[in-house]
Amino acid sequence: MHLQRSTVLSLAVCAALGGLAGAAHANPNPSPATPAAEESLGEVMVTARRREESLQEVPIAVTALSADMLEATGAADLTAVSQSVPNVTLENSRATNNTLTAFIRGVGQQDPIAGFEQGVGIYLDDVYLNRPQGAILDVYDVERVEVLRGPQGTLYGRNTIGGAVKYVTRRLDPDQSTLRTRLTVGNYGQLDAVAVGSLRASDTFRLGGAIAKLTRDGFGTNLATGEENYDKDVLSARVSAEWQPTDALFVRLAADYTDDDSTQRQGYRLRPTVSTVQRQLLSNRYDSNGATPLLSPIATSVFEAKGYSLQVEWNLDEQWTLKSITAYREDEARLPIDFDGTPAPSFDVPVIYENDQTSQEFQLVYEGERLAVVAGAYYLDAWAFHAFDVRFNTVSSFTLGDVDTKTWAIFGEATWDLTDALSLTVGGRYTDDQRDALVNRETFLGPRSRYFGGTGASVTVPIVVNGQQVVPTFVGSRTDTAFTPRVILGWQANPDVNLYVSYSEGFKGGLFDPRGNFSNPDIRRGVEPETVESYEFGLKTQLFDGMATVNTAVFFADYTDVQIPGSVVVTTPTGTTFQGTLTNAGAAEMKGVEFESLWRFTDAFSATLAFGYIDAEYTEFIVNNANVAGLRDVQNTPDWTGNVGLTYGWQVGPGRLSLTGSASYRGATQQFETASPGLDEDAYWLLDAGLNWASDDGKWKLGLHGRNLADEEYVTSGYFFPGAATDDSVLAFYGNPRQYSATLEYRF
Repeated sequence: MHLQRSTVLSLAVCAALGGLAGAAHANPNPSPATPAAEESLGEVMVTARRREESLQEVPIAVTALSADMLEATGAADLTAVSQSVPNVTLENSRATNNTLTAFIRGVGQQDPIAGFEQGVGIYLDDVYLNRPQGAILDVYDVERVEVLRGPQGTLYGRNTIGGAVKYVTRRLDPDQSTLRTRLTVGNYGQLDAVAVGSLRASDTFRLGGAIAKLTRDGFGTNLATGEENYDKDVLSARVSAEWQPTDALFVRLAADYTDDDSTQRQGYRLRPTVSTVQRQLLSNRYDSNGATPLLSPIATSVFEAKGYSLQVEWNLDEQWTLKSITAYREDEARLPIDFDGTPAPSFDVPVIYENDQTSQEFQLVYEGERLAVVAGAYYLDAWAFHAFDVRFNTVSSFTLGDVDTKTWAIFGEATWDLTDALSLTVGGRYTDDQRDALVNRETFLGPRSRYFGGTGASVTVPIVVNGQQVVPTFVGSRTDTAFTPRVILGWQANPDVNLYVSYSEGFKGGLFDPRGNFSNPDIRRGVEPETVESYEFGLKTQLFDGMATVNTAVFFADYTDVQIPGSVVVTTPTGTTFQGTLTNAGAAEMKGVEFESLWRFTDAFSATLAFGYIDAEYTEFIVNNANVAGLRDVQNTPDWTGNVGLTYGWQVGPGRLSLTGSASYRGATQQFETASPGLDEDAYWLLDAGLNWASDDGKWKLGLHGRNLADEEYVTSGYFFPGAATDDSVLAFYGNPRQYSATLEYRF
């Protein structure tokens, strides 16, 4: 589906003017307060600007999804959010169970190797997750998820050039001890058990914990090994202690742990092999012939992550608050990936990822009668490591990447209420990013490198440049700095109408490609930082005495020095090898519109409607000194995304029964900058439904949920390595098929 730019612009203007006119009609003589809104839709509070505010008053494009909203639709993890939020992509990163690929408004990063910075910031209780491994957070013990679109650097510790996703867990009940248990059963052998509780040890001290065991059989089978494919076996836990000796001081110590024993996810081969290994395609898209664990130094998938955080909030007086967020996280993953999807001992890739990070953030918040200020300082010391072999028949290409990142920033934002209706927000951020990389790349005779237990000789010829040996070992360092501002002018026309216009900049530091050919001077220098200049006009309205909200955002972004990752298979005198192609090849422009609305027609019947349109295109894409922008597309960014949902509720016995149904749309999506036939997905719809009953006393909840009811078959990611050297390998990974489940929850 394509529309002319003039049509899209007209659509955006009509939506904005229609919302403005509707708001004026709904409340022509607004009073200082609108109790009707509280009685109808209720006030949604968010912390998108690091202080608690009403969603309708925040002058940025932000979507908040509460725990009840997520549970009502049967959402299992963070990837489900992209079905509801316009211009957002959240999905599993290819052959992984828990690594996240995230794009917002065309800005993101899909390669999870060491040293590659993410374009979208993922936050767990205000702690930035520096690496994508383990970032697909399961939905349990969550209070809400906030999605902020566009650069957010003036308020957040780490770079958020494309946007931010905030996963906020529940705070403990200050008044009483609690216990909540939930059991879910479903098709494909799904069995999920969750227990969440808190203990009120004293008037000032509370302990809490949550544990979840989430299991499911595979959607298919790995025919080469007999194991499940696309199964789930996750143990996750969180514990916390909260101390509040006075109304002015709050301290929270928290820890979380995840152990993912799911079987390695292998891809579906889209093309017959050139050889005689697998000339017939498999009938089930969730089946695979990939992996040869008896020949691999890593036989099974293993992932473990843990994190600790200490948050302190000290209200110095009624206007000033000092916050400190101290955190440490680490994770380790071992994956046996098969890049050609056949039982043959070729193009097999054992991978090790290890990451740790230590971060410290300070915030000083001031809230006066007409002035609100957030000022902060942030420091991150992170280490990322990976090692992998790429086996090509009788040789193995080995890559080791060891990347240290030390970054610090100072940031701040102030909002002045110039009048009762007009406000001005000015913010800025200074960032200093230092990256140190050690890379080792060698080719060994035999099926594995010495790192993975091989005994074959290295056949890599050392190369010395300016007295430095760059192959097989490269050492590089770079420091990038930037100042990024944000300005927002807001106009609260009346209590039901909020307009704003904003300008903001985003920055993501330069980096090295651990898979690159370091005999190339450009590879040794690394790639330059990315920058985004974003312009946005927004309108947030409440209509019909608070019975509806309609929010619209129109945006334009100028995206320069785009870091384009990739990898290719090359043939050298020593054999076939695997090589990265990270470059600053591109500049792009993104422009579009986002519309989100919630309507309550009666006390029983409500509806939501959201859609996003984005025209994302490269204006420059240099390959061999030629601009080929017309032949390239922005990956993981469909033109249209949308969702419509209906809810009808009524009293049944001692509780309320609600029926929900939703349909989400995703336009045609390209996996990489160049076309990948078979992997690139056409437009599709996903249909979900739920039937939920909650007792009036709040103790019981029952739910029946169905997701992807039409059993739509759609590609989410893949590998594209056609050619004789790889046996014409093109692998696809698919979204979940039709699933249905039943949930029982009891609160003691």
